[in-house]
Amino acid sequence: MAAQALIQTESELRDCCAQIRTSAVVGYDTEFVGEETFFPELCLIQISIPGQLFLIDPQSVGPLGEFWSILREESRAVVVHAGREEIRFCHRGCGQALDNAVDLQIAAGLIGMDYPIGHASLVRHLLKVPLHKSETLTDWRRRPLTSSQLAYAYDDVRHLLDLWEILSERLEGLKRIDWAHEEFGHLVRRSLGVDGAGERWRKLRGTASLDRKKLAIVRAISEWRDLKAAEFNRPVRTMLRDDLIVELARRTPRSLEDLAAIRGISRRDQPGLMAAIAAARDLPPDELPAATPRDEDDPPIPLLTGFMQVVLGDLCTRSMLSSGLVATSSDLRQLVRSTLENRPLPEGLLLNTGWRKSAVLPELVAVLLGHKRVRVRSSGQASPLEYSD
Repeated sequence: MAAQALIQTESELRDCCAQIRTSAVVGYDTEFVGEETFFPELCLIQISIPGQLFLIDPQSVGPLGEFWSILREESRAVVVHAGREEIRFCHRGCGQALDNAVDLQIAAGLIGMDYPIGHASLVRHLLKVPLHKSETLTDWRRRPLTSSQLAYAYDDVRHLLDLWEILSERLEGLKRIDWAHEEFGHLVRRSLGVDGAGERWRKLRGTASLDRKKLAIVRAISEWRDLKAAEFNRPVRTMLRDDLIVELARRTPRSLEDLAAIRGISRRDQPGLMAAIAAARDLPPDELPAATPRDEDDPPIPLLTGFMQVVLGDLCTRSMLSSGLVATSSDLRQLVRSTLENRPLPEGLLLNTGWRKSAVLPELVAVLLGHKRVRVRSSGQASPLEYSD
């Protein structure tokens, strides 16, 4: 049984950091509250090293700069589970990415387990240990922490190192450890707003029907809203509702008077909004965002996309991969479109990069082009399809 320590003072944190520095592998998790602010409020840091568990209280230990610097040193692996927020906390804490993060959820998908898989399910499946998630909705800002909260927090990192040992061995056995590190790098970049995460505004309801000029206004207002929310550390939707962003783009107001006629916009925010709209309206054509692709495909494309989902699922079962990690239905739709129209796959499509491009994409393209025939071998097997040249 690992020793446990609650770190609440600066001197205790220094001793904790000294112990972390000696370990080549560290488990890392956080508890936070994110509903009321733009930046989630860090309430507790959980750390595991061989033989020792730490709970670090950021409300009382003082500056965490040394801790973050130690955590991201290249000499150690930092084990997380679905670690997007953990990566972000480290980046905000020291201004640098947690490039040494290894994510158990991704690793599990690369050996054929469900993706995404929850922490408790992973522990139960690989270690045969039940975990009780009784504090999921607790308020981690309140002090003192209860015994139930402490037990829950310790359990969140208690098994991380054992899980990584099992998963890394299986990845090595499948010769996929390089795939895993490629995916960990994607996770870090996505968490920090790289790798295509910068166009979240396209997901706003109602943007599909807008032309490029109006999309430029949506983009400008969304960027303005993010900056204001960060400045005041408030949730973005409390600054300006999603539906108002699209409505403003449709109306394209040209004066403060036009803006004042739209309900739901604070008078304080009107000058800044007007400036953002005016700047977007004056953009030259080559700086306007691309039009949103339409999903109005010819009838064969949705049908073949569904077929390719079946093929992908079968191939992934054979290869001990999670199809949910390999490609989305949108990826497969773009693959079908490009193949039928005899044009290159879109740049940046994940299915067309790295290990997916070398290990999965050729199989899918071969089926689409008819170079491989497919038939049902046995409906009673996990991978029921059979392929022949």
